[in-house]
Amino acid sequence: MNKYELALVLSPVIDDEARAEEFKKATDLIERFGGKVEKVDDWGKRRLAYEIQKVNEGFFSFTTFEAPATAPAEMESRLRIMENVLRYLITRKDV
Repeated sequence: MNKYELALVLSPVIDDEARAEEFKKATDLIERFGGKVEKVDDWGKRRLAYEIQKVNEGFFSFTTFEAPATAPAEMESRLRIMENVLRYLITRKDV
C-alpha cells in the first residue's frame, strides 16, 4: 500500500449539497479500489491561478489516502468523466 494525495477542484456554480456529493463520490472511489482515506482537507472556494473553462474560481479539496499501486489509474479514469470536476491530480507521497 502506498500513500497518495488527491487534489480536486470542483466547479463553483454547484450548490453545497451537490458539492458534498461530488467529494463523497471521490472518497467512495478510493474505498472502491481498496484504499483507505486518512484525511480530508476542504479548502472551500478559492480563486484559480488561471482560467479553466471560462471559470475563475473553484472548490478545492485535498484527500490523503493509502491504496494499492493500481488504484490511482482506476480513479483517474472515473474522475476524468465527472461533470463538475474542473481539475484533479493524484500524487504519490514519499514516506
